Amino acid sequence: MKSKTTYICNECGYKSPKWLGKCPSCGTWNSMEETVIADEKKTSAVKASAREGAPRRAPKRINEVQPGFETRYKTGLKELDRVLGGGIVKGSLILVGGDPGIGKSTLLLQICQKAGEDKKILYVSGEESEGQIKLRAERLGVTTGNLYLMSETDAEIIIDCINDIKPEIVIIDSIQTIHRDDISSAAGSVPQVREATNAFMRVAKSMGIAMFIVGHVTKEGAIAGPRVLEHIVDCVLYFEGDRQLTFRILRAVKNRFGSTNEIGVFEMLDTGLREVENPSAMLLEGRNTDISGSAIVCAIEGSRGVMAEIQALVTPTGFGNPRRMSSGIDLYRLLLLIAVLEKRARMNLSNSDVYLNVAGGLKIDETAADLGICAAIAASQYDIPLPPDMIFIGEVGLGGELRSVARIEQRISEAAKMGFTSAIVPKQSLRGARVPDGFAAYGIRTVSEMINMLRRK
Repeated sequence: MKSKTTYICNECGYKSPKWLGKCPSCGTWNSMEETVIADEKKTSAVKASAREGAPRRAPKRINEVQPGFETRYKTGLKELDRVLGGGIVKGSLILVGGDPGIGKSTLLLQICQKAGEDKKILYVSGEESEGQIKLRAERLGVTTGNLYLMSETDAEIIIDCINDIKPEIVIIDSIQTIHRDDISSAAGSVPQVREATNAFMRVAKSMGIAMFIVGHVTKEGAIAGPRVLEHIVDCVLYFEGDRQLTFRILRAVKNRFGSTNEIGVFEMLDTGLREVENPSAMLLEGRNTDISGSAIVCAIEGSRGVMAEIQALVTPTGFGNPRRMSSGIDLYRLLLLIAVLEKRARMNLSNSDVYLNVAGGLKIDETAADLGICAAIAASQYDIPLPPDMIFIGEVGLGGELRSVARIEQRISEAAKMGFTSAIVPKQSLRGARVPDGFAAYGIRTVSEMINMLRRK
């Protein structure tokens, strides 16, 4: 069979007949890798002959289709079960990504203890030997006898082993180390990652095996390899957080069997990951209430509210152009809000550097935190500590007006539960809203009105 050479971008999967320094599709430099592929005409002929004699399947009316029932396995970690939508679904393919050393392998090895009580588990590592995995299992307290360890990188050998022992759960760590002999590319290349994942997907669906696949991430934080990898799997989980901090956040960005809004919070200890049942208390721990530039917001993550501290530092610039930096908040959102403060609230920030941080490593992407960001920047600019028992909820428009946000009652209830006694919210959000006894909710219409209120306190 003839073969030909093509070049495939290892970031987005773009194909080109010749090498290019920069991918025309995603704009990544030096991402085109040489790949040898089989002759498409002969491959199509082989597929056509294979279809001959196969039974034809006719479409069914939707009322004739019987709904399937999900079988879920509990992991022993409530935070992980929450993110997965209630547990591991039988026959599902789950991709786990995150920075090196963030805790992916630790998390997957920990769930083997609970799941291994009545289920057979196969742990395949292409990066560690069986002895290394055993040492880590002893440190994490994993002693189940239903856990099988295997150090292998050949996909066909792994599949043969799965067929032999027939486990209920399989863990592949990591997909970038797995290769297939019928593909000439190196392990970790686009064709190898794609075809190995497809092979494992067929095994998971045909045998009803729940399969975890660990994926490396790029420097931008995305799963390394083609984007099609995320489309193949049923669930994509990302580990977030700073390796220098002890707290980790597990977030689902795709889930065919549950919500993608839930997060799981863990604390990294020397004995493994420990669940954090009250993320608000964890994120507010150690907060200094006497400094300026600190505002508290309530973000909705799935079915629960999470309190977070937004810290702002406004200082005279020592450069020609003022610097704007953010951690945990989208930088473009910060630039937009700074422009609103300068235009609508008459704040002079053109000669000041603005630094913004969400304490604890949490990432907030909802606009309900806009008012808290503006309050923190204004408090730092005017050097006034904000009331320690007050939270800020609201979206800020380009006209400086405050817009309503969803689930205002849940946010206020979470704040009251954490000991806060007041909140500044959009005035229209208070219509019909029930406020707990002893809690004061101040409704305002513009961001300049909020700043004037704070400067009078």
